[in-house]
Amino acid sequence: MLRIAVFGSGRGSNFLAILNAIEQGSIPFASIGVVLSNNSSAGILEIAQANNIPAVHLSQKQFGSEEEFVTALLTLLRMHDVNFIILAGYMKRIPPQIIREYRNRMLNIHPALLPKFGGQGMYGHHVHEAVIAAHEPVSGATVHVVDEEYDHGRIVLQGTVPVDPGETPETLAAKVLAIEHEIYPEAIRMFARDSASAKLM
Repeated sequence: MLRIAVFGSGRGSNFLAILNAIEQGSIPFASIGVVLSNNSSAGILEIAQANNIPAVHLSQKQFGSEEEFVTALLTLLRMHDVNFIILAGYMKRIPPQIIREYRNRMLNIHPALLPKFGGQGMYGHHVHEAVIAAHEPVSGATVHVVDEEYDHGRIVLQGTVPVDPGETPETLAAKVLAIEHEIYPEAIRMFARDSASAKLM
């Protein structure tokens, strides 16, 4: 059984897609334990609150050091029995201690077909602008395991969309977001199924 923490900084549309999939039964053996944001006004916190899911604003700015922040974060995750982490538009670096604690149990989604157009600084419209500037015929989204390098971990699932003539960063972003909402729940379903199978063996 996956007990998931969702980290996000923005609107929370991927979180909502995942939550809907869980509630509709298409991701069995999974539940959301807590939603965390570094942004106190993030829409993802409002979605969590509206669905009676613990919603926590936690930022390193609230602490005197990264060590204190990591301790508070680990305490929060343990309090909610979290054994899996989903990054859904989380715009902060994950401390190495958290990555080690949740090795191979943390996923991110990136709005391009990794390993292309990844790395530090490649997020949001920057990615789509780069894809269009490179005259790529296709783009898409990638779900990958989080490790110590940006957008570097093992690729779990990808989905593609065409880059049409006259495409703008805004139109491409909308198409990529739609595919994100399809593949992220599917990737989590794969991990939830594997987790359940491991427990049954």
